[in-house]
Amino acid sequence: MTGYRQVLAVPGMASLLGISLLARTAITADVMALTLYVVLGLDLSYAAAGGVAAALTAGLALGGPLLGRMIDRRGTRVVLLATAAVQVVFWMSVPVLPYGVLLGAAFVAGLLMVPAQSVTRQAIAAMTTAGQRRAAFALESVQGELSYIVGPSVVILCAAQTSPDVVAWGVGAAIAAGGAGIAVLDPPVRAEGEADAAAAGRPPRRQWLGAAMIAVLIMAVGTTTLLSGVDLAIVATLTEAGQVSWAAGVVAVFGVASVAGGLIYGALPRPLPTWLLLGLLGLVTIPAGLASGWPSLCVAVVGAGLLTAPTLSTVADTVSRLAPAGARGEATGLQSSAQSAGFALGSPVVGVAVDLSTPAGGFAAAGLAGVAAALTGWLLSRRPPSPSSDPARAEAPDLEPQGQGPC
Repeated sequence: MTGYRQVLAVPGMASLLGISLLARTAITADVMALTLYVVLGLDLSYAAAGGVAAALTAGLALGGPLLGRMIDRRGTRVVLLATAAVQVVFWMSVPVLPYGVLLGAAFVAGLLMVPAQSVTRQAIAAMTTAGQRRAAFALESVQGELSYIVGPSVVILCAAQTSPDVVAWGVGAAIAAGGAGIAVLDPPVRAEGEADAAAAGRPPRRQWLGAAMIAVLIMAVGTTTLLSGVDLAIVATLTEAGQVSWAAGVVAVFGVASVAGGLIYGALPRPLPTWLLLGLLGLVTIPAGLASGWPSLCVAVVGAGLLTAPTLSTVADTVSRLAPAGARGEATGLQSSAQSAGFALGSPVVGVAVDLSTPAGGFAAAGLAGVAAALTGWLLSRRPPSPSSDPARAEAPDLEPQGQGPC
């Protein structure tokens, strides 16, 4: 645990992770808050609620690179304060918007969502040394898992005690407070040695968006496709067993296992390639389809949970190493977009597999999606980088942990 103590001892790191956790927890709860508002507040169908959620998700996927480029050009504080203001306007307006207007407003809100995750990842890369970075990104991935465990659950509990309007206002206030808090901290997104390189100008995209970066983005899509599919497969399995009320408990076990896996991985002496972690995650997911009830399913998802946070943290670490200082904002934005795309893709893909076969087929589809992405990433990462095609690696060799390959 020495690595974690060193990371948390970095000036400003503990405050950044704490405030970022507030923002990310609220952001992970936004879809649930809008769903409850549409169903309970507007008295519309779950299909209508899904439309609003899809609009928000589409905005998130498209907005990542856009906000990343703005951070590269204007700095973090301006972007954080501007997006926090947009979120205040949107969430305060939710209770008075008709459904049609809410659809468009949700897309804009997603497009201009507070980039708490992206800024946190850039700051980690800038504030830590090469030896600290893996432990730092492990903490960041654990933070993400905690936000997914806590955020939607808090929204559901609050909705049972108060109105969906108040829940929407609370989510908006938490997102804005988190964004404003990070803006006040104004963490550096470039290390001291990278400032001159960034000042020299933004490198052309073709110079850093090479085979290695494309490989890790594909694996980012594959990871979240798998995770989104597993959630649906869990619900399908327990619905068939007549135990759907236990779904939240199984998902909680999965999340706790992921937190444990992230902490263990960050303390290991050597890293593992992203393609290997994702491939193992896909392989251990497939046998979970053999579970027939909630007790066996709780046991079956532990293996996948232990590998989830390590895979996500290695994806973030690899992106930060491959991106040059002048384009790291856009690169982390692309990573966020890739993960959003995976979350959007996983449920329909696994849903089709469940409809055509059994819930076990859902776990198989999710696992195979992860394996396919890992294999693709491995094949792309075997292509030897050259300064002309992928200078991002040549310019920042210190960002690669010793003993780890391109991905």
